[in-house]
Amino acid sequence: MTSRANVVVIGGGVIGTACAYYAAKAGHKVTLLERETIAGGTSGACDGFIIMQSKTVGPHLALALESAALYRTLSEELEFDLEYRPCGGMIVIEDEIQAGLMAEVVAKQRTAGLAVEMLPIGEARRREPLLAADLWGATFSPVDAQVNPILVAQGFSQAARRLGAAIHSGVEAAGLIVEQGRVRGVITAKGERLSADVVVNAAGVWAPALVKPYGVDLPITPRRGQILVSEPLPPMLSHVLLCACYLTAKYRPQDLDQRSRHHRLGVGLAVEQAATGGLLLGSTREFVGFDRRTTLEGLAAVASHVTRILPALAGVNIIRSFAGLRPHTPTGLPILGPLPELPGLIMAAGHEGDGIALAPVTGKRVAEYIKASG
Repeated sequence: MTSRANVVVIGGGVIGTACAYYAAKAGHKVTLLERETIAGGTSGACDGFIIMQSKTVGPHLALALESAALYRTLSEELEFDLEYRPCGGMIVIEDEIQAGLMAEVVAKQRTAGLAVEMLPIGEARRREPLLAADLWGATFSPVDAQVNPILVAQGFSQAARRLGAAIHSGVEAAGLIVEQGRVRGVITAKGERLSADVVVNAAGVWAPALVKPYGVDLPITPRRGQILVSEPLPPMLSHVLLCACYLTAKYRPQDLDQRSRHHRLGVGLAVEQAATGGLLLGSTREFVGFDRRTTLEGLAAVASHVTRILPALAGVNIIRSFAGLRPHTPTGLPILGPLPELPGLIMAAGHEGDGIALAPVTGKRVAEYIKASG
């Protein structure tokens, strides 16, 4: 590993690799450090939703729409099949109360320019026949899409390497090199020093540990999501699916009845069918520290909720399960941009469940911040 780079990126998930790619594309000498393997953390333990409907109106939705536009040509740009599918998405509505809440959300999103509509259950089932007949309906947006997040990280990293970036797996960034109040590089767990003009902290749930020694407390907390994976199946679903209670679990967990197992675990529907035919069935939203283990209680709650919404899946064989740690922030927004307390450091972390959707625009923004810092 060389001892000098213009830009050092810490983290090899979809966010870090996107930052490395766009920085290399802008002409910078880039080195990326990943302590495990590319997409070996959260990016390899999540769904592949590029969904606009779960984003709040304002900067969140604006970033997501810009990112969605980048995704449409990203496979061609990276010369890498990302398994991108512009399938559209639905948020399932169970009852009149949820319908009232979603009507308000849809009205705001439409005003902000998102193509989205409310569908009564008859129309929702015409488009997605496996939905339960006793649901109220769903919202639908044709802008939503899906992708394979592992392939996204691999595609970004390989394209960055072709542009001259050095991609190092199995190298842990143990700390920052700070001299005269400015970040000057990174020191690895093996004691190697790597100097840089700019360091990008894209370490996800581990991002706070890098800056805490310098008196900076980043409000990023790990939030576990447990997911079931089915056997490969013929095409069964046409869209990516969330449910209205997913949004409550994500943004307003304090409104959930903690006496309910489903609510205590933050269970909300998140279902997609991958290109291989397997169904990804999720998920929980739990604050359990850095515990990445699955639990029988969590998986049972996910299965129960999935079969409530999609009864036909009750007989599907599950072949494995996994859990990932989402980097949660209190605002629901990522921490993106220069960190005033540590000049020379740019943050790109705290995306929670939106990292896949926001990866391209995050990488693009970071490249702009790098340019501005020079």
